[in-house]
Amino acid sequence: MLWAVVFLFIAWILTDLYYPFKRDIRKIDGAVIARMDAAMWRSYYEKKRIKLFLEASSLMREQFHFPFWQSQRVAYYAAKAAFVFKDGHTRNEYEKALPYLKKYYLLINNIADASFNVDSAAVSELEWWIIRRERDRHPPEEWEHWLETGAAVVYHIPADSFREYAHLRVQAMLLRDGKADAITEGDWTTINSLLQKAWGSFARALGNQ
Repeated sequence: MLWAVVFLFIAWILTDLYYPFKRDIRKIDGAVIARMDAAMWRSYYEKKRIKLFLEASSLMREQFHFPFWQSQRVAYYAAKAAFVFKDGHTRNEYEKALPYLKKYYLLINNIADASFNVDSAAVSELEWWIIRRERDRHPPEEWEHWLETGAAVVYHIPADSFREYAHLRVQAMLLRDGKADAITEGDWTTINSLLQKAWGSFARALGNQ
């Protein structure tokens, strides 16, 4: 009996990891994703790496509809890219995160029912990370541009459809960055509200009501 359970468990893992699942990644619940996104922000800034990984894998299942074990793999690349970038201090060091971002977007591309340019998506993601870090030289409008551009690449929708989403998300970033270690629970509540509005707009851009 035990061998049968083990066999089924292994079969589940292998099927999950290697079966060519396809999903409609445009179907999302903006409110749920906003809550997950806000939780991940806190885990990231509070350096709770295990918590961040678990939250990221849950987000991958919700946002891109990955099966369980695939969500662990894609979350690993997302978290790895984030922390490689976090430890960087120059553009060359920041770009060490790019291979992990490419693997992250490759897995999303593999499950999406409409393929996209993986390299362009990864570069757009990294670019807004970098210019946010170098905020003294790059105004928030540039952050918004790269957020819009990255979303347009993945979802094949004009970038200006994501303008409201990008603006609201950047406002949340500005609040977080401005408060830094002095951030309060009230600030997090405001950030949560901004992210709810941002992801609501994002969902509408994808055709979700």
